Amino acid sequence: MQPLIQASGITKTYDADQSVVHALRGVDLSVQRGEFVALIGPSGSGKSTLMAILGCLDSPTSGRYVLDSQAVEALPRAALARVRNEKIGFVFQYYNLLPRASVLRNVELPMLYAGVSRKDRTRRAEELLDKVGILDKARQLPSKLSGGQRQRVAVARALVNRPALLLADEPTGSLDSHTGAEVLALFRELHRQGHTMIIVTHDPSVAALAERRVELCDGLVVAPKSAAA
Repeated sequence: MQPLIQASGITKTYDADQSVVHALRGVDLSVQRGEFVALIGPSGSGKSTLMAILGCLDSPTSGRYVLDSQAVEALPRAALARVRNEKIGFVFQYYNLLPRASVLRNVELPMLYAGVSRKDRTRRAEELLDKVGILDKARQLPSKLSGGQRQRVAVARALVNRPALLLADEPTGSLDSHTGAEVLALFRELHRQGHTMIIVTHDPSVAALAERRVELCDGLVVAPKSAAA
């Protein structure tokens, strides 16, 4: 079976203060459908840069990136935006919810960009809010929710367009240990249901939940590791 993600020779350089920063130096990564992978590494290792490229938020300086059988490394911004909305769901550390929109409207937003009818948007959003256990909060504003509840909203929003890939960037980083454990239990359940997931984390206890850990250091993959290693 062809991998969902096939990244080969990915590099990323930035100009900074009259010098060149090599954020990624030739990363190879393959992720199978249904796999749960943790990207780990110290600050400055390149894991957030790699996630931005895998999530089509940025393009590599060089290299090849195939996502769901489509080469995306050289797509223009508008085409990358379509790929993001159709194929990728994002969960961020600080939720990135619209503060003046209800929970329901926040979850509906990706479908609005995808041209889904209002009736279908509401039905699908309510289904996902029920799935993550907070349908009763649908008409509330995010400010009325706890951190864990907000992250559940973010998970529902990430899933609403049925993406091929779910990307999570430090999803428990702003949560207390108890609430973080609840969110991680939700991720385990999503993986059990067949979702392909990549989590960026510096927390070994979070990374241990993944089937495979990929460690980056100075823009290079150090060694892929199994969770049991």
